[in-house]
Parts: sequence; structure tokens; C-alpha cells
Amino acid sequence: MSIQRFETGPRMSQVVVHGNTVYLAGVVATKAAGESVTKQTQDILATIDGHLAKAGTDKSKLLSATIYITDMKTFGEMNAVWDAWVSPGNTPARATVEAKLAAPQYTVEIMVTAAK
Repeated sequence: MSIQRFETGPRMSQVVVHGNTVYLAGVVATKAAGESVTKQTQDILATIDGHLAKAGTDKSKLLSATIYITDMKTFGEMNAVWDAWVSPGNTPARATVEAKLAAPQYTVEIMVTAAK
């Protein structure tokens, strides 16, 4: 079974496709870094949409999601954006974890796996 990689760098690939499964690296808000959790989540989900499209799939085929936020007090704010974005009736298995992220300007990071 072949493996396809998109946006591959020396450390990681942003998207890896193996068979009918699409794996995304953790996505942060590169355009909205340092902004509100709402804006960062919107930016991240737009990026995820683009990555999934490159791999030939979309958010209706999400299998799982792991969301990292730096402060659980912002859980509701992030969820408001997520709930408006996620495909109704096709919600993935999901976990949300409070964690310190790699750079202080990021307050949200999302990693998803999808079917093709």
C-alpha cells in the first residue's frame, strides 16, 4: 500500500495518506497567531479544510480529533467555533487536553485523522 505525503519538511509532513486513511499533523493558527482563541480556532479549521481537500477528503469523513488548548477556561470559546464547523451527524471521536504548546503565541492546536 502506497504512502503519500504533502507539505513534507525535514521534521514532519503536514499530511500523510496511507490507504484510505488521512493523518494530519497538529495544526496551529499561523495567520491568527497571538489572537483570540476564536480567531485561532477559525484559522486552524480553515487550514484543516485545505489539508483534507489536498488529500481528497473533507470534514464529513473525520474519524478522530485531538485538541490541545493552553487554558481550559477557553474550552467553551473553542467549542463554539468547532460546533459551527464540524459536519452534523459526522462528528469524530475527540479529546481535548490542556497543554503548554511549543510557542507562546499559540493557544490552540488541533490534530485530526480522516477517512478518504
